[in-house]
Amino acid sequence: MNHLLILAPNWLGDAVMALPAIADLHRASPDATITVAARPAIARLFSLVPHVHDVVVLDPARVGPGFPSATLGAHSRGETFDTALVLPNSFRSALIVSRAGIPERWGYRTQWRGPLLTRAIDRAPAGVHQVEYYQHLVHALGFPNGPVEPAIEAPIAIRAAGADALARAGWNRQAPLVALAPGAAYGGAKRWPPEYFAELADTLAGDGVVAVMVGSGADAATGHEIAAGARAGRILNLIGATDLPALAGVLATCRAVVSNDSGAMHLAAALGVRVTAVFGPTDEMATGPRGAVHAVVTHPVWCRPCLLRECPLDHACMRGVGVGAVLMEARRTL
Repeated sequence: MNHLLILAPNWLGDAVMALPAIADLHRASPDATITVAARPAIARLFSLVPHVHDVVVLDPARVGPGFPSATLGAHSRGETFDTALVLPNSFRSALIVSRAGIPERWGYRTQWRGPLLTRAIDRAPAGVHQVEYYQHLVHALGFPNGPVEPAIEAPIAIRAAGADALARAGWNRQAPLVALAPGAAYGGAKRWPPEYFAELADTLAGDGVVAVMVGSGADAATGHEIAAGARAGRILNLIGATDLPALAGVLATCRAVVSNDSGAMHLAAALGVRVTAVFGPTDEMATGPRGAVHAVVTHPVWCRPCLLRECPLDHACMRGVGVGAVLMEARRTL
C-alpha cells in the first residue's frame, strides 16, 4: 500500500468518527501517501488531519463523463492509487473506485457490491459504536486498532481566526463561551426545542457565560427563534457564518458545547472541547461523543431510539429533557 485513497463518509459526524480508523492505517503504514476523497461540505475537515496528505473534493456540480471516477483519475497526476478504502456503504461508492481503475478496493460487503471489491469484509456486529464500526473494517483488513477517541488539533492560525470571528460577532475576548449547536442535519426529531436552548442561554448569561450559536445555514430559522426567545442577554450568532476550519476555531475557543446529536458535537469532542449532548430519537451507544469528559442527557420513553427523522407522536424524548438537567451537565464542563 503506497498510495491509499479513502472515500470519506458523507456526513460530518460520520467523517469525524472515521478518524480513528484512518489513524490506524497511518500507524500501520507510515510511509504510505493518504488521499481522502470527500463531498464539498466535509472535505476541509481533512485539512486538519496531519496524516492526510491530500484531499479530492467530489463536487456533484462538476458533472462530466464518468464523474466522479474521472475526477479521481485526473487528480492522481500520473501517480496511481494502488488501494482504495471505501467507508460509505453504498453501491455507488464502490462503483466509483472500480471505474477509476484502482487495483485494490476494500470495504464492507453491503448493498450487493461485493463483486466490485477485491476485499469485501462482513459487516461489524450489531450494536457497536460507529467509531468501532469503522475500526472493525480496518482490523478485519489486517491493521491493528489504536485509540478509539477521534482527535483533531486546531492550528494556532485557525484558533486565532475563530477568536476573531467571535469578536466580530460581539465577544469581548474575555468572557467564557459556551457554543450552542441547535441544528441536526438528519431531521427535526433530533432537535432539542429552541425555547429550551433560549432558556439555557438566559441562565448561563446569569453565570457570566456568553452563548454563541453555531451551525449551517439550514439552521438559521432555529437560531433566530432561539435569539428571539432569550431575554437575559444577547446571544452571539455565527450560524451559517463559518466554514469547517473556522467552525473548528470557534469551537476550540469555547469552554464547552451544548448540542444535539450532530456533526458539530463530534467535531467539538474531537477538538477536546467538553460536550453536553441531548439525545432523543438516535442511540447514544452508537453515535454518542467518545470520551469520559462528555455528558449525554436523555429522557426515557418507550419509543426511543426510534431513528426517525420526524416524530409522529409528541416528541417526548426531546421535550422531556429538562433545561435543568442540561444546565447541570453544562456547568460541570465549564
